[in-house]
Amino acid sequence: MIGIIGAMEEEISKLKEIMENKETKVIAGMEFVQGSISGKSVTVVRSGIGKVNASACTQILADRFGVGTVINTGIAGSLKNEINIGDIVLSTDAVIHDMNVEGFGYPRGQVPRMDVFAFPTDDGLRSIAKEICEKELTNISVFEGRVLSGDIFVSDRATKEDLKKTFGGYCTEMEGAAIAQVAYLNGIKALIVRAISDKADDSASMDYAEFERKAIENCVKLTTRLIETIDTSYYCQ
Repeated sequence: MIGIIGAMEEEISKLKEIMENKETKVIAGMEFVQGSISGKSVTVVRSGIGKVNASACTQILADRFGVGTVINTGIAGSLKNEINIGDIVLSTDAVIHDMNVEGFGYPRGQVPRMDVFAFPTDDGLRSIAKEICEKELTNISVFEGRVLSGDIFVSDRATKEDLKKTFGGYCTEMEGAAIAQVAYLNGIKALIVRAISDKADDSASMDYAEFERKAIENCVKLTTRLIETIDTSYYCQ
């Protein structure tokens, strides 16, 4: 089973439309829609915004649906000048940027007593997704790099520069690292797919509504093709 998580309904509604043999289960206030896309068993769910919602959603997918792979699709703010609105970032790993226990000697972003600083995501999934982007989304650029997550909508240049300098992130959003952490703890393959909707600076609020729709379209197209392409090893735990 492949789990597809989007924080907002707009990020998953098109996927639910193309699903076949749909059945909905409501757990913890979330609608988990089971069915198939291109013959692959999938569960699509809107987690809600923020790390706690995303974590709860991922653990339910692991416990109740037995997913072997989680794909988190959505939008993000760019942290690099060369990553433009509409472009796609594929996660190499993910860091919780608002985790701060420096007072106990940990670096910013380190979850205390975890054996990793950045939560890894699946190299195989990323490779397949990159190939799809390069062949089929030729009007945009695709980047591979670190995704930063925190319960903050980054909309000022000073915060953006701090995140770039401290963590070397490619984009910032509010769910991916939490999903990657839960996937890591459960031994589940994961990939964070982010289409850029704003530049995560003083122009963020101005750009966001205008470019959100196109960014989501790119994410949905990539996610659909990724489901079609991956083999059975990615949906069996």
